[in-house]
Amino acid sequence: MKKIKDHYFHKAKKEGYAARSFYKIEEIDKKNRILGLGNKVLDLGCSPGSWLQYASRKVGSSGHVLGVDLQPVKISLPSHVIVIKGDIFDLTYEDLKIKGGQADVILSDMAPKTSGIRTTDANRSYELNKKVLNLANDALCPEGLLLLKAFQGVLLDELYSEFRKMFANVKFCKPKSSRTESVEIFILGTGKKFKKN
Repeated sequence: MKKIKDHYFHKAKKEGYAARSFYKIEEIDKKNRILGLGNKVLDLGCSPGSWLQYASRKVGSSGHVLGVDLQPVKISLPSHVIVIKGDIFDLTYEDLKIKGGQADVILSDMAPKTSGIRTTDANRSYELNKKVLNLANDALCPEGLLLLKAFQGVLLDELYSEFRKMFANVKFCKPKSSRTESVEIFILGTGKKFKKN
């Protein structure tokens, strides 16, 4: 049994955040300045809502946050946050427009249901992230930014290469609040290249 009720679990509970993952996005944002006032943010795999809590605060009431997840989000959020229940494999760019246009930032903390078999889980994660990249091709504005969760494994290099095609700068982030035994890692792509027709 994993020891999940660690320092960050209790800290999140005490400080009123939906999950410990709040501290992951906070740490990555502090180091890389991902979110700013007025940004339009698409949060994929947003349940239980800690990244929505963080993003909504950072973009302020002049910004807009659209969250998508298969699971409902049960926390109360400010009026500039909208959550839709849906599967990203069924959604198109039209469904993901924010105020009729593209997002400045796409965040994805999505992970597949894990089987415990590392190669299977890495493959599922890769398929999920390929879908996020395909959506970002349309849904993310030029010069925009994408942060997504991946699993370390043989396909990580391939995913990195896909990122390099779409973004001017790509880097890996492993926040302190990620569990040490976790195979998760975050990939940050900044400066989305203009789409070639």
